[in-house]
Amino acid sequence: MLGGTEFVGRAVAEAALRRGWEVTVFHRGRHEPPAGVRSSHGDRTAAEGLAALTDGEWDAVVDTWSAAPRAVRDAARLLRDRAGRYVYVSSCSVYAWAPPADYTEQAPLVEGARPDADATDYLRDKRGGELAAVEAFGTDRSVLVRAGLILGPYENVGRLPWWLTRIARGGPVLAPGPRDLPLQYVDARDLAAWILGAVERELNGPYNLLSPQGHTTMGEFLDACVRATGADADLRWTAPDTILAAGIEPWTQLPVWVPPAGEAHNALHRADVSRALATGLHCRPVTETVTDTWTWLQDIGGTAPQRPDRTLKGLDPALEARVLGASGR
Repeated sequence: MLGGTEFVGRAVAEAALRRGWEVTVFHRGRHEPPAGVRSSHGDRTAAEGLAALTDGEWDAVVDTWSAAPRAVRDAARLLRDRAGRYVYVSSCSVYAWAPPADYTEQAPLVEGARPDADATDYLRDKRGGELAAVEAFGTDRSVLVRAGLILGPYENVGRLPWWLTRIARGGPVLAPGPRDLPLQYVDARDLAAWILGAVERELNGPYNLLSPQGHTTMGEFLDACVRATGADADLRWTAPDTILAAGIEPWTQLPVWVPPAGEAHNALHRADVSRALATGLHCRPVTETVTDTWTWLQDIGGTAPQRPDRTLKGLDPALEARVLGASGR
């Protein structure tokens, strides 16, 4: 596991340990890895940073890297003769904007950064990482996991933790409508289970990794947050036009949510995931994802970790109050 101490990487490492697998976690030593792994230290962006991986053989490598593609290239080239399969956790962002509703793995892709490139932007870097993995391991021994919205315990991006923290504060909550808006996401633990299954099945190629379309709705998602926190929160459902007219940014200021009309909802919540479902993807109920994330958040003191390379999420309380007041809600 290249990484393995935070969010998706940690979920994969813990799931593998529960299966009785022997797990090596290669990381920089900034966070404590899961108990039971073999810990190996290095900085893959530094000269000689992969020295700790020059010996050893593995059945599979899992890599969640999302910056300079050359870091994927260097690791994949080093390990291609000593590892059976390379699983690269990519993103649905690699599809050319804007993918139509029900887009499959055959949808047009962005022009990726070269496998030897430094960091450019998220989508081109992820596509460059895919190219680097395939260059080293070939199409027959590489798996490209094109994940969408990822939620669950250990989240360090700030989406579900923000909603839980906001709702726990109680009072009137701006709830972005419509209430029955379909959502598509994947719990990091379900993503991890599918990845391990892909290794066991010796899968290859690209897979969209998200829950089935309509796995939950915005209403079910926020209701689950209210129940999990036990807060005295009043969800004030607000029309998309009102939210947009107030200058509120979907997805960032109101995490998870994008308005139902337009390209963004198709891109973020309307992917075809039939390939993943046919190869073992199982998605737990939204109530379980939300409740477990709230439990984890309380266990670590109520403040979620935040990746420094990700934008801060959430709505300013004063703006929320103004919008609710102006709409008479």
